[in-house]
Amino acid sequence: MAFSKIDIPRWAQHFLECGIEDCERNCEFYCNPCHQRLCKQCRDEHLKSPENKNHEVVLYQQRKRQLPVEKCKIHPTKDVDMLCEECQVPLCSKCATKGDHPKHTFVDLEDVYAEKFALFQKEISKIHEYFLPTSQDLQKEIKKDSSEIKNLMENIRTSMKTEGETLKSLVDTVISNNMKQLDQIEHSLLEDLNTQDKTMDDYITYLNNLVKELHRCLSSTETQKLMSEKKPKIRSIPETTKPVTPGFTVGQYSKSDVTKLLGKIQVPNTKAEKREIRPIKSVYNTAMKPTHKQMKEDRKKSDKKQTMSLSASVTKVREFNVPGVDDRFWISDDGVFHVSLDQSDRLWISDDAGNLVQTDLQGNVIQKIKTSGRSQGYHTVTQDRGLIFTDQYNKVINRITQDNKITEFIKTGDWSPLSIHSSNINGDLLVGMETYTEAKVTRYNKTGKELQNIQWDNKGQGLYITPHYITENINGDICVSNRSRLVVVVNKSGKHRFSYTGQGSDFYPYGICTDVLGHILVCDGYSDTVHLLDQDGQFLSLLLTEQQGVYRPRSVCVDDENNLYVGQYDTNTLTVYKYLQ
Repeated sequence: MAFSKIDIPRWAQHFLECGIEDCERNCEFYCNPCHQRLCKQCRDEHLKSPENKNHEVVLYQQRKRQLPVEKCKIHPTKDVDMLCEECQVPLCSKCATKGDHPKHTFVDLEDVYAEKFALFQKEISKIHEYFLPTSQDLQKEIKKDSSEIKNLMENIRTSMKTEGETLKSLVDTVISNNMKQLDQIEHSLLEDLNTQDKTMDDYITYLNNLVKELHRCLSSTETQKLMSEKKPKIRSIPETTKPVTPGFTVGQYSKSDVTKLLGKIQVPNTKAEKREIRPIKSVYNTAMKPTHKQMKEDRKKSDKKQTMSLSASVTKVREFNVPGVDDRFWISDDGVFHVSLDQSDRLWISDDAGNLVQTDLQGNVIQKIKTSGRSQGYHTVTQDRGLIFTDQYNKVINRITQDNKITEFIKTGDWSPLSIHSSNINGDLLVGMETYTEAKVTRYNKTGKELQNIQWDNKGQGLYITPHYITENINGDICVSNRSRLVVVVNKSGKHRFSYTGQGSDFYPYGICTDVLGHILVCDGYSDTVHLLDQDGQFLSLLLTEQQGVYRPRSVCVDDENNLYVGQYDTNTLTVYKYLQ
């Protein structure tokens, strides 16, 4: 490719020319004794000369570095070109003949210089190839830990505030209830006292009237009339009761009691673990050395893989219905369209009508959510057991926490998110999305930060058309079912590995998953089968067919016990199979 004057990159340089006069060919070789740059033709001519036949001619990159010219301080006309091995002092040939170095061994200073030069070059290479990148990786890890610490602390603060608000709410509720109870007691007591007061008021009125009547009799002038009056009978004083008043027992609590209610900071007493520094020998390896945690997980997976293999036949274990998933005959495209493994005893299942249902392994509905999802793998469960689902119409990805709060997690701009998968390797989110003209897979980290976009193959052609189901294999490969009648697999860097187009003239891939052995399982809605591929895309078998009762399979999912769950079109029945032993 030719560069114009303004297009020449900063790293460009003129090629190294042969050092022979009037030769303008490229330098490829180097004569160490002559310190002469040579092209291939000049090298051949150089070695033809009898005085040069024993010269060491090497590739230019392997040349011996020429000793810098340095004059002897004692003999200014002589060059320093020797080294006294005993004294480790550079000197000239004339100094070597003097009596200062009797019976000492002298070596060619140029050889020593070349060795030192190569040694220092090697150390520089080590710094650039190992020490700098390793230190930079550790620094990235430190910054990542710093960011995670900030997020962790913020989450703890939020939890503390939430606990405090909850306790405040409970305190307000208890006080409010106590106040209501006290108001009721007060009302009852006062009502009773008011009644007693009215009774006494009536009695006092009666007594006053009686006194007036008796005074009237006494004031009469007719003695006979007074004598005939009977002695008045005074009514008894009405009985009254003293009020029984309530008391208040002051709460018995201490700071530790409140701490138990609100929680406390747990200060770790373990010693900080040293960051792992990869050994320098890994510089010469093509792959980075895995961490201790990765090695432990890989070892567990490897042990499990060694004990697992494909069964001679597929066995139907059981099946159950999911009541919350529509199976009404008037819906054109219903059934179990996607299954996400939640816990060992729970599943999230969706149909084509936007119903997202959580069930146990017997089909008992735990909860149900209404979404805009349709016939794609639009939900997944994260490593921390949170549910993530896409909303292709509003172009967002939502998150449901364990306390069932739905929050907007990621906005996808102009792209409609269709399918989503949470990585079991590192927790990243892989999202298949499209616009009216393009499609891609985007990788986000756990916090929703965009990390990677995968859209084109190495020829610049688009990889995807409507990526409606997506999963990840044990080696990090990203496997996508396209509505364009093929499965596309790229490696974790986004490089296209292979595409699978089925075993017949028509192939309609739907749900896709992988297992502990790296197999790829994909539903074919056209031939009513589930295809089994190896990790490199080689077809192994039609794992399930109509003979096993499979009709238009739409979803597949393998749990931790290697049970295969299959959902189908036009039914809310989920069937469980065993195919590994």
